[in-house]
Amino acid sequence: MEKSREKISASRFDKKFNDGKDITQHLDLKSAKVNKKIQRVNVDFPVALLKKIDTEAQKMGVARTALIKVWLAERLGHA
Repeated sequence: MEKSREKISASRFDKKFNDGKDITQHLDLKSAKVNKKIQRVNVDFPVALLKKIDTEAQKMGVARTALIKVWLAERLGHA
């Protein structure tokens, strides 16, 4: 039996999200789709740079790959 989602306004949803609260109860994850074609690439980093990336990722509480993707998207104007 599927749990029914509580309906809330967009502004309340945004506030919960921005406050770092759990918003998953308001999402229909079964119908969520990502429409982006993915291609895996390999990139070599100097160890010192990788350590700095890992430090920043840890501060933000995200995975290394997520941080790299965000930084690249910001740099290219796709954020």
